[in-house]
Amino acid sequence: MKKNILIVIIFLMPFILCSQNTKNLDSLLLVYKNQSVGIKKINTAENIFINSRQTNPKLALEYLHKGVSLSKDLNFQEGLDQSYTNLGLYYVNYHNLDSLRFYFSKAKKSCLRNDNKMLLFKVLYRWAKAENLEGNFEKALDLNNNSIKIAYDLQNGLKLSDAHQQKATIFLDNGNYNNALRELILASKALDTLEKKSPLKEAIIKVGVGRTETLRNNYLEAIPNLEDGISIFENIGHEKWLAISYMELGNTYYSLKDYDNALLYYNKGLEISKDNKWNYFIAPYLENIGAVYLDTEKYDKALNNFFASNKISSKHGSINNQIIFFNDIASAYFGKKDYNNALKNYNKAIQIADSIGSLDNLSDNYKERAEVFEAIHNYKKATLDYKKHILLNDSIFDIAKTKQIDELKTQYETEKKEHQILLQNKEIDLLKQKEKNNNLQRLLLGIGFLLSIIGVYGVRQKLKRNRLEKEKLDNELAFKKKELTTHALHLAKKNEVLEGLKQKAKEFNASDNSQNGYQQLIRTINFDLKDDNNWENFTKYFQEVHKDFNSVVKQKFPEVTPNELRLMSLLKMNLSSKEIANILNISPAGIKKARYRLRKKLNINTDDSLQDLVLRL
Repeated sequence: MKKNILIVIIFLMPFILCSQNTKNLDSLLLVYKNQSVGIKKINTAENIFINSRQTNPKLALEYLHKGVSLSKDLNFQEGLDQSYTNLGLYYVNYHNLDSLRFYFSKAKKSCLRNDNKMLLFKVLYRWAKAENLEGNFEKALDLNNNSIKIAYDLQNGLKLSDAHQQKATIFLDNGNYNNALRELILASKALDTLEKKSPLKEAIIKVGVGRTETLRNNYLEAIPNLEDGISIFENIGHEKWLAISYMELGNTYYSLKDYDNALLYYNKGLEISKDNKWNYFIAPYLENIGAVYLDTEKYDKALNNFFASNKISSKHGSINNQIIFFNDIASAYFGKKDYNNALKNYNKAIQIADSIGSLDNLSDNYKERAEVFEAIHNYKKATLDYKKHILLNDSIFDIAKTKQIDELKTQYETEKKEHQILLQNKEIDLLKQKEKNNNLQRLLLGIGFLLSIIGVYGVRQKLKRNRLEKEKLDNELAFKKKELTTHALHLAKKNEVLEGLKQKAKEFNASDNSQNGYQQLIRTINFDLKDDNNWENFTKYFQEVHKDFNSVVKQKFPEVTPNELRLMSLLKMNLSSKEIANILNISPAGIKKARYRLRKKLNINTDDSLQDLVLRL
């Protein structure tokens, strides 16, 4: 059975909160009580939140809301920005997605209104982290792209590097490894703009490159990058990043089936994590140690580690990690020939993977569940699962081809724009050199003026012409700078647009023939340019791509309503429930009900997939 390893989400780890000083908190509470209403009282409320968020969450939340009320009473906009941001961060820590979205949205609007770009960057950056942890990759990318724009506006190389690192992590979690590597290179270039180099940041990027190479199966290229990063972290005594890096190096050795070295680094990292009580590290370490035992057929040890891991990660882990957990439990039970428990856990893994549209995991889960059905001689269900596995693998292959095409386009466009910007930089340098020459010329003319009274009029005329020429050059220089900025912004925007087209290509290409892929991509672009929200245009385009779909549905299922046909059209495009909900402007719960009613009307068995039926039509 295939085994997945858990990977610590680097660049997205929450800050380690130190144990709080009770005396300090009591002192702050007393200060707050005796302070008169004013900005200092708002700052004290924030300090109470900082000192109590770990030990007394209820008290922390109470003083966050006090900070909001005081800021509103005093019309203190900066305090309101910070209070909404802190409320969002509070709910990030407690994994309350609805609440963190609510308060981060308020913080974003408040920061935009007050032109508080520094805090706006933090809001977008941390919000993107939370969305990525929930598997909402499109939303996370959108937020992160906006944080990159803010970092450019601030001309802050450190924040720009952080934002590109985070974008790399989103790409990694979404299986887009080439783009992840590109973002890490951009993060490294952003660090190069800093006057004072940061060994810590450079080491983090090295580990990120190592991790990416591991995921690309380039293990021998990964190891030197990881070892270089670890060496720096050991020198500066950074235990948090050592814990992360030992995990990554252990994963690389695990992939090479070098289980001794894998266990060596897993146990090193686990020891550091336990000493610091870092549960978000302990859980994946236990899971991956269990993976080693699973591969070496020590099933009871594997199960003990898996269950110990999930006891922690069910509270603090990502959805993707839950899929891996149930898959691993099922694999261990399969090894023990406990087929009932194996099926039970594969079913859970499939349910979660299907809900977030994780095609890679879903394909593997179907294949492995088929092996269980085969072992218990249920060949009919085994065959069905193998067919689903093959169908998903075909979709994944098509998506991979689209990614390759898009990445080549992105690379070409980026290089072309960068070349244009380089040429314009050279033009600006030439203009500056001209201006220097003119300054020298003006100096010489000034000397001539002092030495020769006879040539006064001629010198004045020359100075006048020179001043006009300088103004012309200054204007031309300013224009070139503006044009350069425009090109740079266009480059950033173009990358964002191309990223959007990649997502569109995923949706449309999942069920397209490779022969007409290019033409359909062009139709998609034209369609979006005309009207992205016009359902009539969508229907017309859909019928061009899937010519007989509507007639086949009506022929086979005459009782299907127009709304149900609309839902089936979106399912045919292999969209997730979340994407369909956004398009139809209804809640995810409403989509679930609609799918349930449609399954009932189409008389689909509980073991069969509505998505598979629609894709076959």
